[in-house]
Amino acid sequence: MSTSTLIVTHASGLDHDTGAHHPESPDRLRSVLKALSQPAFKDLMREDAPIATSEQIARAHPGNFVAKIMAAIPKSGHNHLDPDTVLSPGSGEAMMHAAGAVVRAVDAVAAGQARNAFCAVRPPGHHAESSRAMGFCLINNAAVGVYHARAVHGFQRVAVVDFDVHHGNGTQQIFWNDADAFYASTHQFPFYPGTGARAEKGAHGNVVNVPLASGSRGDVFRGGMRDDILPALSAFKPDIILISAGFDAHKDDPLANLGFVEDDFAWATAALMDVATKVCGGRVVSLLEGGYNLHALGDSVIAHVQTLKEY
Repeated sequence: MSTSTLIVTHASGLDHDTGAHHPESPDRLRSVLKALSQPAFKDLMREDAPIATSEQIARAHPGNFVAKIMAAIPKSGHNHLDPDTVLSPGSGEAMMHAAGAVVRAVDAVAAGQARNAFCAVRPPGHHAESSRAMGFCLINNAAVGVYHARAVHGFQRVAVVDFDVHHGNGTQQIFWNDADAFYASTHQFPFYPGTGARAEKGAHGNVVNVPLASGSRGDVFRGGMRDDILPALSAFKPDIILISAGFDAHKDDPLANLGFVEDDFAWATAALMDVATKVCGGRVVSLLEGGYNLHALGDSVIAHVQTLKEY
């Protein structure tokens, strides 16, 4: 068993051009990669992400989902799938490598080549539903990863925990009827995309939503994790845990109104790692979702990955 955290990324993530003034910009990935270039992380394993295969993506997005996105990619300039979700000539390669990063990370953790992993990717994924790209998201990277873990590694019970400031409506929708797939989310509410009420529990009680009022700080977040999400996750006993690691609940983020600081992300990471150590041999794969203040994003990723590294 390796003692190292694996970082998986790909330069194509910088070529997904969302246009001037779009918050989900290539500078986000640059900020993350700069943070991970610090001396504290020099010993981490690093790999370029492969391209996800159509078979891997079809477990979460059946039918012609990818073909429809690819057909909408412009030869130059931009094409909008919705007011927030933009395609550029580089978007197809970026989204396929983003999903592929999570697949590779799952493989590495499942094989014991890494203790855990962080996927520094864009575009993000948790708003992408089984048949709809939306909210900056094209492919649901987390769902692709957990269904790969099930299909290839025999990890029947799979879990995603999401602390992005926005509710992961896509992951919830994909998992809703799957009794062996667990989804838990903390998020500002009411807020975009409008889902994530506490009463939304999944068809099999397999969804846990902890809505947070505007202005909530880390103590409220920690309470929701401690009282609702961590006990439910422990009781579910997943074979692998994925973290949809959005850092836009940070107090300095321009798109939302929660008040988290870096220590809150570190605390949540440690709490999830503690559960993973007890129930699934520490198997955790984390992947980047939101986070739109570049300085806060870099500092939050440092806190998150430093905590992964300590396990």
